[in-house]
Amino acid sequence: MTTQCTTAARPCERLVSADRIVTQDPECPIIEKGAIALDKGRILALGTRAAMESAYAPAARLDLGEALLMPGLVNAHTHASMTLLRGLADDLPLMTWLNEHIFPVEQRLTRELTKTGALLACAEMMRLGVTAFTDMYLLEDGVFEAADEAGLRMLGGEVVFAFPSPAYTGTPATLDCIRRQAGQWQGHSRIRVAVMPHAVYTTTPELLTACRDFAEKEDLPLHMHLAETPAETTACLEAQGKRPVPYCRDLGLLSPRMNLAHCVDLTEEEMDILAESGVIVSHCPRSNMKLASGVSPVPAMLERGIPVAIGTDGAASNNALNVFADMSAAALLHKVHTLSPTALPATAALDLATLGGAKAMHMPDAGALKAGNVADIIALDISGPSFTPLHNPASSLVYATSGQEVRMTMVEGEILYLDGEYSRFNLADLRARMAEAVAELTSA
Repeated sequence: MTTQCTTAARPCERLVSADRIVTQDPECPIIEKGAIALDKGRILALGTRAAMESAYAPAARLDLGEALLMPGLVNAHTHASMTLLRGLADDLPLMTWLNEHIFPVEQRLTRELTKTGALLACAEMMRLGVTAFTDMYLLEDGVFEAADEAGLRMLGGEVVFAFPSPAYTGTPATLDCIRRQAGQWQGHSRIRVAVMPHAVYTTTPELLTACRDFAEKEDLPLHMHLAETPAETTACLEAQGKRPVPYCRDLGLLSPRMNLAHCVDLTEEEMDILAESGVIVSHCPRSNMKLASGVSPVPAMLERGIPVAIGTDGAASNNALNVFADMSAAALLHKVHTLSPTALPATAALDLATLGGAKAMHMPDAGALKAGNVADIIALDISGPSFTPLHNPASSLVYATSGQEVRMTMVEGEILYLDGEYSRFNLADLRARMAEAVAELTSA
């Protein structure tokens, strides 16, 4: 008599299946008719649907059919609450836009207004497949609360100026505010705090040094705008006798903990400095084009090994929080700017919004779908004409996707958005609150 042994299927919380999986994992880039096993907010395993059905016994199943699963997109630089100011001042140079229109209105912000604007931004981003974002703004406590309520992953910090803001009156109070925020959110699985000096033209050497020392002492990331326009360079030369990149290098700000937004006006030598320092760059192509700031030399930075991510910037200067749109803009912009169709291929643009974004968020366990990584996953409907035929998924995702194809947004294994429904809030109620907030802000 012979006995046949069988291996029991392993339990898991959920098995998500779809016709195609784009993993962003070089060892297993695409899986046809695939499935992903999830448990405790992480990916247990992924493979063909048949193999995963045999290996796992899920408590729940989600079969999305003719859909594409991929890592959630990362918005590596934004000001979420600026949804309040969307369309308020358009078609202006950066400094005119900031000093004459944005900064004056922002002085009327309150924590509740900031939270409402950020909640709408979270709704917009998760509808468009963003699972994580880096945010710098005033009264950032409201943004942290909004991200926590919405369920998105966030790296944020109170913006640091050399002048008073609605949140503080001076440097000691600013750092106290960041210290309090870091303590409040310490240990949270989705929210982290960073030190965020605004820019070289809104700070002083002493303030930037204080930010550097504080970030090192508390082991926090750093994030700031840098080299965004030639006008910024001119102002830095006049005030400090140096261009922005050497100025920040000499202050000891450039290190692997630093994420720099924009980096448009760079010399070859300055790109070498950035490469040697280990910084990360957040590329914001649509905002830079709209403000006529210039073109960030992303292909040259990538050649030097500088990690680059994609950011939308705020909704007042983009005016959307659509990382798919910025991916496409980046790929097309660098082709026409360099007159080379190979300057930034679709695969590289997709990397910026996933793997590059994970680096910008300082998350080594994100950006790709593989065992052990966080279960930050999105699903796109691929049944429509723009995905037919699907010769090259990366090409379709970068050149043919609007973002409206997103069916599902999941963070840490939790479904936040699925087929038009938000799991944590009512969109109609949120839009009504937003209308009241805009009326309060603009009528003051």
